Amino acid sequence: MVEIRFHGRGGQGAVKGSDILAIAAFREGKEVQAFPFFGVERRGAPVTAFTRISDTEIRIHCYIYDPDVLVVLDPTLIGAVPLSEGLKDGGKIIINTRRRPDEFLFDGIRNPHVYTADCSSIALHYGLGTKEAPIVNTTILGAVARATGLVSIESIMDAIRERIPIKSGENAQAARDAYEGLAI
Repeated sequence: MVEIRFHGRGGQGAVKGSDILAIAAFREGKEVQAFPFFGVERRGAPVTAFTRISDTEIRIHCYIYDPDVLVVLDPTLIGAVPLSEGLKDGGKIIINTRRRPDEFLFDGIRNPHVYTADCSSIALHYGLGTKEAPIVNTTILGAVARATGLVSIESIMDAIRERIPIKSGENAQAARDAYEGLAI
């Protein structure tokens, strides 16, 4: 089983992104769970969402405390909240940022694999959100697909087209662009 924890801010779509990833994995025959954790439930406040993907039945139903993968929709959360807490040694961290992976240091984690993609710029290119608040949830799923190999980009794009009613084609293409532009 692979456990994924999404970190974002209210309005960025972390919960919807978690759901779409689960749908894509389910389409590929995997067992899945996706669920959110809300704090103060307001735009801009930190939001956490969780996804589990497994080849066998998932019997646990709790928050993910020791994830295999972290997905960071808003890089300003790094240092502001304990994002990497519990990340397994050798875990993957996928960050929406223009910065290179080697510019990030995460104390207390052995051998983290950091990946970056400029999802905000890609989202803005496709008119997803505004300059002040780009919506990057679908875009970063392309980076997740490539960094983890858990699901194909085609399944991600199909799930986006199914679940996103507005600009579904643009959202799907943004995911492909992040998939192709992932910095390793």
